[in-house]
Amino acid sequence: MDSRRYFTGPRAVLLLATLCCMLWGSAYPAIKNGYAMFGIAADDIPGKLVFAGWRFLFAGWVLLVLASLMKKPVFRLTGRDLGALGLLGITQTTLQYVFFYVGLAYTTGVKGSILNATGTFFSVLLAHFIYHNDRLSYRKVLGCTVGFAGVMVVNLAGGAAGFDFEFTLLGEGFIVIAAFVLSAATIYGKRLSQRMDSMVMTGHQLAIGGAVLLAMGYGSGGTLQGFTLASTALLAYMVVLSSAAFAIWATLLKYNRVGMVTVYNFLIPVFGAVLSAIFLGEDILQWRNALALAMVSAGIWWVTTERSTEATDAAAERATGTKDRTA
Repeated sequence: MDSRRYFTGPRAVLLLATLCCMLWGSAYPAIKNGYAMFGIAADDIPGKLVFAGWRFLFAGWVLLVLASLMKKPVFRLTGRDLGALGLLGITQTTLQYVFFYVGLAYTTGVKGSILNATGTFFSVLLAHFIYHNDRLSYRKVLGCTVGFAGVMVVNLAGGAAGFDFEFTLLGEGFIVIAAFVLSAATIYGKRLSQRMDSMVMTGHQLAIGGAVLLAMGYGSGGTLQGFTLASTALLAYMVVLSSAAFAIWATLLKYNRVGMVTVYNFLIPVFGAVLSAIFLGEDILQWRNALALAMVSAGIWWVTTERSTEATDAAAERATGTKDRTA
């Protein structure tokens, strides 16, 4: 059965991409609770890498088992496929995660959240130069600008508090690098998914990336202790959210233009803020969240609402099964 029809079209992209962002947004309170449950200190980078490693390794295994049960070609991989999957796993999972968490150790959470959202800009810009049918337009620029402003609004804490324009390589610089690495890896993953099943690809890259994170974490002295019923259930939830969100996201990228999908990344910090307020009791459910949601929604509408000629071209491409062409 051709799954293309379930993952194309503005409504399908809206619903599925929003679900992915909600799952990823829930990871913020889940990770914070996980650090507390497993006793991982704020400056314990090796411990964080071990925690993340098990999360992504198990998520990859879950996807591969499901893919095998669905009779997908899990292990029919060539040497070229293995090399491509290794590169994708090390960049999309391992490398960007290392940069992100080292960066967070040297900057504030407010700045980290805002700078991490620059990944959407990188994705749209890279797609403009790589894909013939994913060019920048006035609506995309406007939508990204308004959406990014919404991300800034949701991270405000009492006016302009927390913004001091300081910029260091190990702090803010590493956050921006992590965002760029993830964006570039997403583009590469889209190209790879054109010749490989999305679920199989995502399962292997998560497992490979998680295994490398584990090796780095344990190799630098990290441990993971404090397993209880609650902490194990939390880790299991993080495994499920990672496997489901990454698999759906990869499939959306396989069948749609990069810019049409990645703009929804703006919803991740919004969901993260709201869910943190609910599950962590943080005092952030204020007017700025409603304003941010409105701005993010407006940004998504501007980016995903195409002119009639662009929509006609996209529909024709989906009907014929034509893949994205490089510029």
